[in-house]
Amino acid sequence: MRYRRFPRTGWEVAEIGYGMWGMGGWSGSDDEESLKALDRAIALGCNFFDTAWAYGSGRSERLLGQMVRQHRDTRVYIATKVPPKNMKWPAKAEYSLDETFPPAHVREYTEKSLENLGGATIDLQQLHVWSDTWADDERWQRTAEDLKRQGLVRAFGISLNRWEPWNGITAIKTGAVDCVQVVYNIFDQAPEDDLFPVCREHQVALIARVPFDEGSLTGALTREARWPEGDWRNIYFTPGNLAATLERVERLRKLLPPDMDLPALALRFILQNPDVTTTIPGMRRPPHVDRNLAASDSIPLPRDLYKALREHRWDRTTVIP
Repeated sequence: MRYRRFPRTGWEVAEIGYGMWGMGGWSGSDDEESLKALDRAIALGCNFFDTAWAYGSGRSERLLGQMVRQHRDTRVYIATKVPPKNMKWPAKAEYSLDETFPPAHVREYTEKSLENLGGATIDLQQLHVWSDTWADDERWQRTAEDLKRQGLVRAFGISLNRWEPWNGITAIKTGAVDCVQVVYNIFDQAPEDDLFPVCREHQVALIARVPFDEGSLTGALTREARWPEGDWRNIYFTPGNLAATLERVERLRKLLPPDMDLPALALRFILQNPDVTTTIPGMRRPPHVDRNLAASDSIPLPRDLYKALREHRWDRTTVIP
């Protein structure tokens, strides 16, 4: 496992972290298997775990807290998120800060997360949605500083709406943001345009989420894919989006070297960018952990292959959480 510096804090975090949405919010999750996967990740050197209260109303946080207590001698960095008060994803410009992140709400859910995690301090607390219409409201900034001063959190960040990487730049420029979480993968390359340079300038960490485009870039998705009622993937992979996605995945397969699978290609593309602090694939089973973390041990992609992947950028604008 290779590590990258988390700006401002100086933490050395695994360049491939662990995204925990699937353990709390997706159908088919099994807690015992999740715990085995988490244990395996720590054994292989993964030390950055991203969860949220909304992932199963604290279920994912409790699983992580249980695992961290079993590895007390290992430094593990925990990132979680405060859900918006109105419980609506994504954020819309017309929502006010009072509807989403009033100070009392942020504090309440920070305390709930601490209880779920079983710790005294959260390394990185994040707001689970964001709109730059709130950026100049100093209440969220003061709340972040208060939580840090009181030792409840060490760093503060925001999670940007899907396909809106520009909608966070104003917040970054306030100086109150230590970290930004954004969708970034082979298809979703738009964050490089404006967001990445601003984060570089202001020494803000970048978490690349959804590295596999909700599963399409693992190569396991088919036209017959169906999920149980209530599973979020039914909303994302509408028939039109599913068909268009699979066509693009098939074009990507033609670029695969003989010794590389699609998940490795997806992760290595992200890691090729030095602006990325860590990427957080979801991993619910130990074999997924072994496969994904192995990408950190790989050499950079050949220049011609990386250049070819740049041509697979897909700028989408439909609002999906």
